[in-house]
Amino acid sequence: MANLKTNMKKPLSREYKCLQPPPKTEWTVLNLGGGVQSSCLALMAAHGEIEPMPDFAVFADTQAEPHEVYDYLDYLEGKLPFPIYRVTHGDLTEASLEVNIRQSDGPRLKAGDEYIRRLIPLFGIMPNGDKTAAIGRKCTADYKIKPILKEIKTRCGIERGQKSATVTQWIGISWDEIQRMREASHKWTQHRWPLIENRMTRQDCKTWMGYMGYKEPPRSACYYCPFHSDDEWRRLRDSNPHAFSKACQFDHDIRQQYKKHDPTMLMEVYLHNSCKPLGEIDFDNDIDKGQQVWDFTAECEGMCGV
Repeated sequence: MANLKTNMKKPLSREYKCLQPPPKTEWTVLNLGGGVQSSCLALMAAHGEIEPMPDFAVFADTQAEPHEVYDYLDYLEGKLPFPIYRVTHGDLTEASLEVNIRQSDGPRLKAGDEYIRRLIPLFGIMPNGDKTAAIGRKCTADYKIKPILKEIKTRCGIERGQKSATVTQWIGISWDEIQRMREASHKWTQHRWPLIENRMTRQDCKTWMGYMGYKEPPRSACYYCPFHSDDEWRRLRDSNPHAFSKACQFDHDIRQQYKKHDPTMLMEVYLHNSCKPLGEIDFDNDIDKGQQVWDFTAECEGMCGV
């Protein structure tokens, strides 16, 4: 571990505010994603390597994670001296496919018209054949951030309109994903990035957990997330065929739902940026490899894939 500690203390060319812990608050809460970085953070806290000890952790369940994530959460709970609270805004899969009815006239729809909520980012082909970048994206805000904040406010007794920070949220963003950091959007809480403070990359987290004898966490993300890299789709197909099959079915179903029930969606939507049905993509073909390399580093809130 000496080499890891050395790597964590490389000199920087400039000073970053995030490299120093913020002022202490009454409450310390870990935003737990169930993946490598936040799980490592939880275990390091349990060993006293990062202080203060969190009062609790919160995991927001979209009800669309692979079963390995839930299994690892069960495992992790047995290793921590603080509780993990699981919260949910509901079933993201069902909500993404649900047909809604417009209640009043609007600029694009009239009262009584059907539509589908744009919850997850989708790629698509326009009528003229042009491919578009991912549209939509409310899943992180509605199904991750809001449920976690709601739970924290309840457990920490946050008052309406409170303007002083009494909560510090630990966010599991690692040194190699520093661009994902964002300040807290509410005055009653502040963000802290302990892995950034210690210059720890995702690989450093895996190394630390392996050295300490812990199981390696799975990738934490919805099984049909359009931001999967091709390597991740391939891994899902090979290691969890059931989840991959469900993703293929979801890809088909959401395309059909938009065609049948949302006249404002002009493009044909797909989960993969090749704009092909997921089940028809040869992820072993060199042409298909590398088409999609986003792999969570652009997910701005740091709530997915950690």
